[in-house]
Amino acid sequence: MDDSYIKEFEAKITKIDGNKVYLDKTAFYPRGGGLVSDTGKLVKDSKEYKVVFVGKESGEIYHEVENVEGLAKGDMVKGIIDWERRYRVMRMHTASHIISALLYKARNCLITGNQISYDKSRIDFNLETMDKKFLQNIIEKSNKVVEMGIEVKVYYLPKEEAFKIPGIVKLAGKLPPNVEKLRIVEIENIDIQADGGVHVKNTKEIGKIVLLKTENKGKNNRRLYFTVEP
Repeated sequence: MDDSYIKEFEAKITKIDGNKVYLDKTAFYPRGGGLVSDTGKLVKDSKEYKVVFVGKESGEIYHEVENVEGLAKGDMVKGIIDWERRYRVMRMHTASHIISALLYKARNCLITGNQISYDKSRIDFNLETMDKKFLQNIIEKSNKVVEMGIEVKVYYLPKEEAFKIPGIVKLAGKLPPNVEKLRIVEIENIDIQADGGVHVKNTKEIGKIVLLKTENKGKNNRRLYFTVEP
């Protein structure tokens, strides 16, 4: 939540439930908010345990591994994140914020759904008619923002103060969790919104955004697929 660039960490196993390993702390990002989970590995005494999925249940984060043989409650392990995957998802996610901000500014579009993945990502938004030329123009403008090299800031604000900011929530029909403070992600003069996911520190890290395709998903609902160049 505070540093998306942590690649390794040490932690203690607090519980094992089937193939789910719970730790006293973690830098793995659990699936949620439209983002895929991190993958990677846990290491104990040079033995590696592949982490294939990270999820959250009842407020607890778990790490699903291929097998737990040799692991026990109280063991110390090293967590190692698949950095190539994580970093690409970070680039995709920050790109999606730029795209959604420009859609919001241009047509007051709100996000009706999204899926940020490693290879390609999508944004669903409420737009009356499908306008491919308009959407291509949004991607071109997004790439100009990327090239500006704007710092991506992450900080926290009291919920009441955050809600006074226009456009702080760009999800249609959905509010952030009921917490006292909200995590804010800001790209100065471009976007500011409540968000819980991983991001790059500077827009230049995104690279080039590429529009893959667009789809009509019903009344007032359009879908845009994009990726970032390797």
